[in-house]
Amino acid sequence: MSRTSARTKARAAARLAAVQALYQHEMEGTVIPSLLHEFHQHRIGATIEDVEYAEADVDFFDDLVKGATARAGEIDLLIEGKLATGWTLVRLDKPMKAILRAGTYELLARGDVPVGAVISEYVDVAHAFYEKRESGFVNGLLDAIAKEARS
Repeated sequence: MSRTSARTKARAAARLAAVQALYQHEMEGTVIPSLLHEFHQHRIGATIEDVEYAEADVDFFDDLVKGATARAGEIDLLIEGKLATGWTLVRLDKPMKAILRAGTYELLARGDVPVGAVISEYVDVAHAFYEKRESGFVNGLLDAIAKEARS
């Protein structure tokens, strides 16, 4: 495997883990340092119930989780601003919010990652949780956010 391919896989694993961590943070209120420790020690690269979790770029994972929570107010306003009339963040289920929050953070703060890569990666993450319709929703919403965040 080439170095670029390994980095791409490690970042994809970091994005999925970050979405899971953000979901857990919202569901259980786990404080971020404890949450990061749990993922570092027990999830990333581990095998749980016969499911092997890929090795992730831990620094990238940490940045996504810390950054998305630190900038939650700004991120939530951006997301809500792109939702259809009558929709609010409260109407979205928690996994969808976690996907959109991580993706929006990356669009805002990680200018080193191309817009197309960010959107494509979070559409892939959405496929892990949802059917095609919801993946299209992620695509459209992150594209709209990217136009504002990266202008």
